[in-house]
Amino acid sequence: MNRAVFLDRDGVLNQTILRDGRPHPPANLAELTLLPGVVEACHLLRDAGCRLVMVTNQPDIGRGTQTRARVDEMNAHLHQALALDAVYVCPHDDQDACACRKPKPGLLTAAAADLGIDLAHSFLVGDRWRDIDAGRAAGVRTVWIDYGYAEPPARDPDCTVQSLRQAADWIVKQP
Repeated sequence: MNRAVFLDRDGVLNQTILRDGRPHPPANLAELTLLPGVVEACHLLRDAGCRLVMVTNQPDIGRGTQTRARVDEMNAHLHQALALDAVYVCPHDDQDACACRKPKPGLLTAAAADLGIDLAHSFLVGDRWRDIDAGRAAGVRTVWIDYGYAEPPARDPDCTVQSLRQAADWIVKQP
């Protein structure tokens, strides 16, 4: 079984677009900008033997305000640029009541089944409460990147940091 770090996309790997203190995804590849330290953090985690799996809610697809092709283009860029092992996307909105939209653990459990990941020895890094709740529901340790968004904070993450690089530094020290 493999150890993995599940990485949310917007706010963990790339910059979000803030509107009234709330994060929004970039609209296209031209707006997609890696956050500082992300490349180094991914190298550190990979060198520590972790698989890197992006797990991202992209409800704008289901809402019809974004195309699947454009989201796939941005995800493919991140997949290649960061040498991710896999990318899992939930295109649904809350009213769809799917099993994959975080805070439900479906993206993580699907990746674990597909890639032979040991959830008990894995981690999730996210910047929103939905990420942390999904990680807890899947049985992984959680790291919250706290940007002080104008929304409810994450409850009871295992670690709170200010960047993916800080998260990676903490993760590689864990048994």
